[in-house]
Amino acid sequence: MHFDLNFPVTSSGSTSQPKKNKNKQPQQSSQTAFTPAQIKGIEARLDLLEHLGYTVIAFNQSVNKKIDPKTHINILDGLLQQLRARPGTVFLKRLTIVLDNDSEKGFGLTNANASFVEPYDVIALLPTTPATFSLACLTHSLPSPLTAHIVALPLTLPRLPFQLKHTLVRTAIKNGAVFEINYAGAIGGESDASLSTFGVSDTGASGKRNWWAAAREVVRVTKGKGIIVSGGVASEADYRGPKDIANLLTLLDLAQNLAHDASVAAPKSLILRAQARKTYRAVLSEPRLVIPETTQVVAPTQQTGDSEKRDNVNISEKSSRSSPNPALTLPQPAGSKKRTCDEVSFESTVNGHVNKKIREAANAEGESRRKKKKGGNRERAGPV
Repeated sequence: MHFDLNFPVTSSGSTSQPKKNKNKQPQQSSQTAFTPAQIKGIEARLDLLEHLGYTVIAFNQSVNKKIDPKTHINILDGLLQQLRARPGTVFLKRLTIVLDNDSEKGFGLTNANASFVEPYDVIALLPTTPATFSLACLTHSLPSPLTAHIVALPLTLPRLPFQLKHTLVRTAIKNGAVFEINYAGAIGGESDASLSTFGVSDTGASGKRNWWAAAREVVRVTKGKGIIVSGGVASEADYRGPKDIANLLTLLDLAQNLAHDASVAAPKSLILRAQARKTYRAVLSEPRLVIPETTQVVAPTQQTGDSEKRDNVNISEKSSRSSPNPALTLPQPAGSKKRTCDEVSFESTVNGHVNKKIREAANAEGESRRKKKKGGNRERAGPV
């Protein structure tokens, strides 16, 4: 089972940025239906991923600055309805929030917006400032209904906009968050178009050089733990197989077992933790009450009493045949009452003391006989 948790999706009318309002949230059009050409391209990419061996694919929708209830539209629900069914392949929905300076005041992960976040299976944060990186690692990685399990990093920028401090990284990994590395930047391929629009992605030779330097730094700080590798690829020619990705990660001074975990084990545990986000502080998501059936008690009759007597006689006969001392299994005479446990224990104690006295007397008598026999032999021998 192999995972690709970053399958970028952008509809034709999903985002639009007016020139006069560059610092505002991009307006999302109500027209979220994908064109037949876009559906055909997505189907072709899915066919290639299935051919490469991927079985769990997460469609990624990117949002800039924050979740605005007035303009936010879930474009993935309509997309999954237009795609054809693929047996053996699991489709997930992922929401990535790109954080900048305006996001420091809040980026929409509040209880008031829980209804907008609930349809998504995975929530990811892409910080671009030191303050937002600290919030993503310390605050939003804690268990809650709005937990963000993935901290994506802009590895293709000329320089990371924040410092990867050991304390923040260790705290995020301890809380269950993981750091994502997209291999699209390593091969200089075409990445998510929305990230390029938001200014957090760079392509070409410079972007490839920046990716290798930043990815090595991530591996050094995390020591190879708490890392997942995803695609983030928007072109069919840039996709790679799981074994190729593992070999690619070994070039980042990552051990082979850790490279395998980054593409198989870590994404699997991430999905399991992300499912628990919807049942936060709950033992069972959908408890079901089971009422036991009533049992009827049958009153004993004369016939049943006779059968019980016959069974007791058969059991006593079998035990008398198998027992070496049949005197212990003799049937009790009629009219005798049953003895209590105290009487049986007392009788066994008395019998034990009697048997002990008998053994001691027998031992003393045998000893005296041996002494007499020994003295008689000496008298017959006479003096030497």
